[in-house]
Amino acid sequence: MWFCSSTHQHRFLIVWCRQLCRLVSMGSSAESSLIPEGRSRDSAVRRRHRGSNTSSAPHQPAQAEGMSDRRRSAQIKSLKNEIPPSQKRNHGREGVFKVSAELRKLCLEDFPADKERYFRPKPTETSEFVFGIAPCLLALTQGRRKAYQLLVKDGEASQRASVLRICEEAHRQGVQVSRVSKKDLNKMSSGGVHQGVCLRASPLSYLTVETESSTSGAGIPLWLVLDRIQDPMNLGAVLRSAYFLGVDKVISSLGHSCPLSPVVSKASSGVMEVMGVYGCDSLEEMLRMKVKHGWHVVGTVGADPKESQIPVIPCSDFQVTRPTMLLMGGEGEGLSMKLLSLCQTLLTISAGRDLSPGIESLNISVAAGILLHSLLLTKSRCLSQKETEN
Repeated sequence: MWFCSSTHQHRFLIVWCRQLCRLVSMGSSAESSLIPEGRSRDSAVRRRHRGSNTSSAPHQPAQAEGMSDRRRSAQIKSLKNEIPPSQKRNHGREGVFKVSAELRKLCLEDFPADKERYFRPKPTETSEFVFGIAPCLLALTQGRRKAYQLLVKDGEASQRASVLRICEEAHRQGVQVSRVSKKDLNKMSSGGVHQGVCLRASPLSYLTVETESSTSGAGIPLWLVLDRIQDPMNLGAVLRSAYFLGVDKVISSLGHSCPLSPVVSKASSGVMEVMGVYGCDSLEEMLRMKVKHGWHVVGTVGADPKESQIPVIPCSDFQVTRPTMLLMGGEGEGLSMKLLSLCQTLLTISAGRDLSPGIESLNISVAAGILLHSLLLTKSRCLSQKETEN
């Protein structure tokens, strides 16, 4: 009786082991395409050997399956280590990255997605992260900065035409291009709107007034002088308007003014990369010198100016007939009393309604656009009249 039950038990174990081997072979069929032919036969023998060994412990099938899973994972790791470097570079978390043919032509750096990284600057390098489509492209094309590395957001954003154009320019100049995550770009741009690209490059600084060229452009020059502009968004918007409308030069006070940061470049839509911005330690001395050379110093006040000995006229009534410097003060306080005392004329923007107390002024970027448009329009009319007379 005991012998019959033992025989049946032995046959049951054999059938159970064969079924286990079939399950193991089916689970590893997806891996067999990666295993060389000789290695696949050896692994199959080892799996059969494992199946036969489990007969000695029929009461522990879960442990046997756990051991087989661990051995299969070890084999997969060993196979991944044997993949050639040229193929291994394209393997990510879920297979091969989908990279467009254009980006492959640009020799973008491909590396596993779980190792997304950017190269930190050397201790001797002074760099910052320019962000945004227009600032990055103009920073590369204008050549005023030294570009070290272009960082592109991984994914579909890297296949946009605007991003590809920046990558092409970086590749042409020999600048390294790397793909990083959105989280990394957010850190580089300090939460700014980076549009999927950041450029690590040398910073821009204010130019000195002494470096200005001795030859002036054709026509009557108009300079914009900014005093204590502390908001980088306002400074960027003012630079954009000044460049668009045709201001000959922009000068800013160095004390209590924001630096030419990547935020200013983004707010100016890249104008800061094209237009040189000059810095001056003492605006008072520069204005006195310009007055001696026949320049017209014009200040700005709010819509409801206080009593002043300096004539105040609407900007629409002012005409640019000689070299002119337009002064604009910072947010809140406006021009300092020292600069106001040096002005020969004060301009104001006429309001279209009765204003409530506390809102008698415009944002400096908006006011700058209106004033510059009015002055440059009268300047062009004056030049046209002179040409007609001649």
